Amino acid sequence: MTRGGRVKDQDGPERRCIVSGEVQPKGGLIRFVVGPAAALVPDIEGKLPGRGIYVSADRALIAQAAKKKLFARAAREPVTVPADLDAMVHDLQTRRVIGLLALARKAGQAVAGYEKVKDWLRSEEAVVLIQATDGSERGKTKLKAPPGEDGFIGCLLAGEIGLAFGREHVIHAALAAGGLSARVVEEAAKLARLRGQDGGHCGATRED
Repeated sequence: MTRGGRVKDQDGPERRCIVSGEVQPKGGLIRFVVGPAAALVPDIEGKLPGRGIYVSADRALIAQAAKKKLFARAAREPVTVPADLDAMVHDLQTRRVIGLLALARKAGQAVAGYEKVKDWLRSEEAVVLIQATDGSERGKTKLKAPPGEDGFIGCLLAGEIGLAFGREHVIHAALAAGGLSARVVEEAAKLARLRGQDGGHCGATRED
């Protein structure tokens, strides 16, 4: 999967969604593991030990897997599934994106505010434009995203972007090139899919 949420043509690690049966790159799936006391745990960072169980980054499919007890079938053992699992995954993924964006800010790879973002775009330091879904459409059209399918993130609310920058609300932000920035885009694409936005193409360039 590209950082914008699209599936690449090249080969890469793939896993099968236990609900749809579709085999796809791991980047488009949510990993779960069975933890202590047979409790199902969403592995948002993909680092927990144990055999992974995968569901596409789609809240409806996650809820369906819980309702139809597909996690227990995949694990081949009784599994305790948390209530409102799809909402839990959504919230954890949201925190993951905010946390990575905050790290990018601390590393000097992200800025916020119209003027700073405008300067970064003008100097071509910005490789990704981030704009709040609840921001003024008129104001947002004044800034043009960098070229490329990964040049735009538009799945976050102003309050969520603000959390990453220690502010109440942020409408405009930008990312410079770097490892943290790439991770922000990749995880934001997954969040976009969980929010049912643009088929998960959160990083797709915004049309002006």
